[in-house]
Amino acid sequence: MEISGKIIAVLPLQSGTGRNGTEWKKQDYVIETHDQYPKKMCFNLWGDRIDQFAVQMGEEVTVSFDIDCREWNGKWFNDIRAWKVDRNSGAEMNAAPFQQSAPVEFTATDAKDDLPF
Repeated sequence: MEISGKIIAVLPLQSGTGRNGTEWKKQDYVIETHDQYPKKMCFNLWGDRIDQFAVQMGEEVTVSFDIDCREWNGKWFNDIRAWKVDRNSGAEMNAAPFQQSAPVEFTATDAKDDLPF
C-alpha cells in the first residue's frame, strides 16, 4: 500500500532489548495527505531503515507500507510499518488532483420539456 503527503510530526526514537537479547529501535512519523479532506496516518520505521531514509519534518514523501496486527495481554494493536520512502518533487505535489472542464450551460430549449423539475 502507498500514501503520499507531507511529514507533519517526527516522534521520539524508541529503543530497547528484545526477548532474545537483541537491540531494537523504531521511530514513528505522522503524514498528512493533500486530499480535499486531508487524512493523517502514523507509520513507523524500524532498525537501519530509520537512518537509510532519514525522514525529516516538512518533507513531501510517498510511503510504501504494510499493515500488521498483533495481540498483547488480550488487546490487539495495528502496526503500519514502512518499507520504502520516496521523496516527491515539488512539481508532483503542486499538480491539480483533477482537471476542471468548461462549465456546462443549461437553458430551456424545448417547449415540450416534460421533466418535473
